[in-house]
Amino acid sequence: MTQRSVMAKENPGAYQAMLGLESYLKGTDLSGVLKELIKIRASQINGCAYCINMHTKDARSMGETEQRIYALNAWRETPYFTPEERAVLALTEAVTVITKEHVPDAVYDEAARYFNSKQIGDIIMAIVTINAWNRIAISTNMMPE
Repeated sequence: MTQRSVMAKENPGAYQAMLGLESYLKGTDLSGVLKELIKIRASQINGCAYCINMHTKDARSMGETEQRIYALNAWRETPYFTPEERAVLALTEAVTVITKEHVPDAVYDEAARYFNSKQIGDIIMAIVTINAWNRIAISTNMMPE
């Protein structure tokens, strides 16, 4: 496959707007590892090889273990994730595959056990942002390095 277009060059205003979302998310109090878990899990669901490659590298550089990265697509069947991470991963899946069940109250309520409403908003923005990046990368045929 060849890359179809380069959004940063051909649509710089839109690309800068996406970078603005990333800049906002960097300033939140969500941990870097938690944000990377969101990015990896959404990218797995969406089948975005470019983003999976990027964010697994980023997670490793933050100290994330290979074991947790490899088990992320089966997180429910492992003991490797905290209750807070599980709540975020469930919310990530619900928002990413929103046409399936929308976001069930039970999933949202579980996240609300561990995070305040501002943090949940930040988590949702992190999920929405990576889903947008996945769609950009997939539709333009961005390839992992």
